[in-house]
Amino acid sequence: MKNCLLVLVSFLSLSLHAQQVDTVKVLEEVTIRAYEANRPILQVPASIGLVMASDLARFNNTSLVSAVNIIPGVRMEERSPGSYRFSIRGSSLRSPFGVRNVKVYWNELPLTDAGGNTYLNQLDANAINQIEIIKGPGSSLYGAGTGGVILLTSPSTKNESTLTASSMIGGYGLRNYQLAFNQGTENTNHYVGYQHQEADGYREQTRMVRDQLTSTFKFSVSDREVLETAIFYTDLYYQTPGGLNETEYNTNPQQARPPAGTQPGAVGQQAGVSLRSFYSGVSHVYHFNKNISNRTGVYGNFVQFNNPSIRNYERRLEQNFGARSVTNMKTEIASWELNLQGGGEFQHGYSPIKNYQNLQGYSGLLQNDEEVRAIQYNLFGQGELSKNDWILTGGLSANWVGYRLEQLNLTPSVEQEIDYDPIITPRVALLKKINEVFSAYGNMSWGFSPPTLAEVRPSNGIFNTELLPEKGTQIEIGTKGYFAKRKVFIDMALYHFVLDETIVVRRDEDGADYFVNAGSTNQNGLEFLLSWQPAVSGKIISALKLWSGVTLNQYEFKDYTKDNVSFSGNQLTGTPKEVITGGADVVFTKGFYLNLTANYTSEIPLNDANSVFGKSYTLLGGRIGYKSSLTKKLPIEFFAGVDNLLDQTYSLGNDLNAAGGRYFNAAPRRNYYSGIRFDLSFKQHKR
Repeated sequence: MKNCLLVLVSFLSLSLHAQQVDTVKVLEEVTIRAYEANRPILQVPASIGLVMASDLARFNNTSLVSAVNIIPGVRMEERSPGSYRFSIRGSSLRSPFGVRNVKVYWNELPLTDAGGNTYLNQLDANAINQIEIIKGPGSSLYGAGTGGVILLTSPSTKNESTLTASSMIGGYGLRNYQLAFNQGTENTNHYVGYQHQEADGYREQTRMVRDQLTSTFKFSVSDREVLETAIFYTDLYYQTPGGLNETEYNTNPQQARPPAGTQPGAVGQQAGVSLRSFYSGVSHVYHFNKNISNRTGVYGNFVQFNNPSIRNYERRLEQNFGARSVTNMKTEIASWELNLQGGGEFQHGYSPIKNYQNLQGYSGLLQNDEEVRAIQYNLFGQGELSKNDWILTGGLSANWVGYRLEQLNLTPSVEQEIDYDPIITPRVALLKKINEVFSAYGNMSWGFSPPTLAEVRPSNGIFNTELLPEKGTQIEIGTKGYFAKRKVFIDMALYHFVLDETIVVRRDEDGADYFVNAGSTNQNGLEFLLSWQPAVSGKIISALKLWSGVTLNQYEFKDYTKDNVSFSGNQLTGTPKEVITGGADVVFTKGFYLNLTANYTSEIPLNDANSVFGKSYTLLGGRIGYKSSLTKKLPIEFFAGVDNLLDQTYSLGNDLNAAGGRYFNAAPRRNYYSGIRFDLSFKQHKR
């Protein structure tokens, strides 16, 4: 399969003399918000992964995993239904679970909490219209971090009202129901959506249930002012089956972690996560004049988190609030246009954490009682000079991070704290527009990534004051543009990334996580995305798109020694050397459509010693559907699809450096889904 995908890439590369298709222009017209650019992707001097609502609709749309994994350099993992990890250029090395070292914003407000963790499982994929993924350090505008930045945008419409209802069923007990209303006028937009999702899961102890309500509202207060609100509530429960060793995985990959010696298993302990979260944010945009504007937003996020695990039962009540303000100014210097941005971000988190004995899913005797506070704040500035076909960008930020922990179960109570010295992180970038449809760029960025709260206070319960921040430097060159009368689109990036004081996860014999600094890493990579939309004017096919993505990673440890054993030169844990994707989207003249997707992932080292590797795998999937209309205003869509058509046994979301060799979390085998969707829409009358 790997060879077939390489042939597809070569074939597409030779197809540079085909004719124009108007729909290929859609990508260029998308406005990119990354680095406050507000311009087409060809004019942004950085590697930006872009996922649109149409990309999410190629799959069953119950999660972001499949759509995100078509982006070169990006890997999203699902250890069990509802449990996600997100990696940009190898950044998941320090994430046993959750999303760390990647800053996430929702409608330009921070979704990542003050402790550096993001619950992506809070969000309904149907309530996301666009995802921008900045690859590599984005510290110059987005605070501390070396992994990258994710910008999520909710759906919106103008002069139209739409009511959407959908229902889907699938393998392993999957059920998904959605109802959404989106109304837009000249001055307002309101989106409200509800989703219910449940699944039994492929493995034992992997049931998941989620109810999610999202509401966003935007209206123009005056010609100068815009007010936006963003709210969601999520009630999520998912079970955690635990990792398997190689023998258990090969014997029965569907089983949950069995009892071992005196340790109970995942089923006996009813291991799982219950998460209730309420997020609310308000943003105010004010235009002082046509050249100066400010956007200021405040938010609060409250999370009730209960986690009966094999080791204990943890209860947390996380309370986060913060603010972000950015001022934009435009002027001219000589014949150059100058855009300036400046601002700051503040985040505060407070969380009481209690650990109990886990008595088969119920809390027993209190083991630990703590209160933890986290504070992050940064100041940033950026300047951009543009003239004719040149765009020069420079920016920097200063970042402060601190943690406070008080152990209340000790007499007297014990207080500990960590304050990381502020670090200046600059970024410079240069873009040259070769012509109207092609550009080349280069950039250099520095990143500073302090340990997250979950790393300084890991599941082993030891407050680690010795863990040092990561510091990274990335050099990147790239090119993107259209060829063959705008019918072929290419996006290619080549980068070198050096990370010092690399943080890696390790596990005690009883499965508790802890973290250490592992010297440094050298990370070299090539990412290539190509799409081709030939002119089609047949009686059967009305539109056709072929695409392929290639990720090549040469990631290695250097200067890394543990217990007198050198791991220098070893492949970076958890990162495949090759990922090759490809697909075809076909629209037929009679209302039918077909989406096909292939993904080849090479073997993955599961420990720092590179003594155990996860096997390579190839995934094939597809979705076929039919769109029609009961009336002119009520389109209806029937669809069906298959995931893992080749029925591969593979692990998606490995437990890295796992004690006892429990690395493997088996992903679902071949499974099918089908559904129906209604879209009632009508135009608003202008007043």
